[in-house]
Amino acid sequence: MIPNMHEAEPIPDAAMTEIARLFASGDLFRYTAPQDAPVALLEREFASLMGSRYALAVSSCSAALFLSLLALGLRKDARVLIPGFTFAAVPSSIVHAGCVPVLCEVGENYRIDLADFEDRLADIDAVIVSHMRGHTSDMDAILALCAARDIPVIEDAAHSLGTTWNGRRIGTLGRVGCFSFQSYKLVNAGEGGILITDDADLLARAVILSGAYEHNWRKHGVDAALEAAFARWQNRLPLYNLRLSNLSAAVIRPQLAEIPRRVRDGRRNHDRVAAAIDAAPWISVPQKLGPEERAPDSLQFNLVGMTDDDVRAFVAAASEGGVSVQVFGLSTDNARAFWNWAFLGDVPDLPRTRAMLMRACDTRLPARLTPADCDAVAGVLLRAAEQVMGAVRGYGT
Repeated sequence: MIPNMHEAEPIPDAAMTEIARLFASGDLFRYTAPQDAPVALLEREFASLMGSRYALAVSSCSAALFLSLLALGLRKDARVLIPGFTFAAVPSSIVHAGCVPVLCEVGENYRIDLADFEDRLADIDAVIVSHMRGHTSDMDAILALCAARDIPVIEDAAHSLGTTWNGRRIGTLGRVGCFSFQSYKLVNAGEGGILITDDADLLARAVILSGAYEHNWRKHGVDAALEAAFARWQNRLPLYNLRLSNLSAAVIRPQLAEIPRRVRDGRRNHDRVAAAIDAAPWISVPQKLGPEERAPDSLQFNLVGMTDDDVRAFVAAASEGGVSVQVFGLSTDNARAFWNWAFLGDVPDLPRTRAMLMRACDTRLPARLTPADCDAVAGVLLRAAEQVMGAVRGYGT
């Protein structure tokens, strides 16, 4: 039997102990304690884990992206380039920051089309690279193109905690990296996010903007560069109150030690199922780029040689077998299909990205699955493809 792939792993017992302590004290607000509140400890531990100077924990990855844009000090209506394959929260954060999203094409391998990316850079003020579903675009090329034009890069690493590029951790390559602790991510707090950076001025602005009123910024652990930056920005920025609570930090902190195991097992599961289904003539699993070591907790693959009706039949057959599959472009109102982002006004035409999304499949594949579970998942997907294409091609008269 296929396990429920949408169930999360249990939260470590250490979280319950800390939550009980917080309940007994009532100390849930990150700025109540004079120092070492759970949120402050999380920031310190996460920055150390990632090899970054600074971290700021906030209410969501969307909040982290929004604060990153504001902290860059971009002009009003600044143009921010993003891939056409991302989640609606990414262009939403840009709109919320008073900027204008500009979309570029994404190829069949779910990664940024570099030629189209470069063509659109001429009037761009910032770039958000979404490592969508953990698929890393060519960061060497992207960073070089942006550096040559002095364009800051924000990494949307919501799906990429634990992934590396040429041995460097994703989220540390750009000016700022943003991560998610939403319930389907590698670390689960239900909701939550964090940004990391080595830029003291950017961090100081983001801290104040996040809701560090009066002198609460002192509770973030201040070095000389930060103290000077906070002095520059005190009372000069609005407060958006996007703080993380101590309860969320208590849930997150014990899971940080679980990241290496989850990365290892998630990669094992992904590669096992991918190898099995990629052998089928109707399924193609794009390969990773050479410098990339992934940390997947889901599986994406493209259906080949199928009509829209075939694709819908495949999804239904997989569901009957116990595996939930969504096709990004054929799922009603899918928030990852750019043509559903009506809040943009004029939605751009991205034919390559649209064609990919019409055949790109997505299924959960959590690290807690066993190899036997993975074989069962692969079997369901293969039988679904054979059922649809065999029947259609064998009796299509």
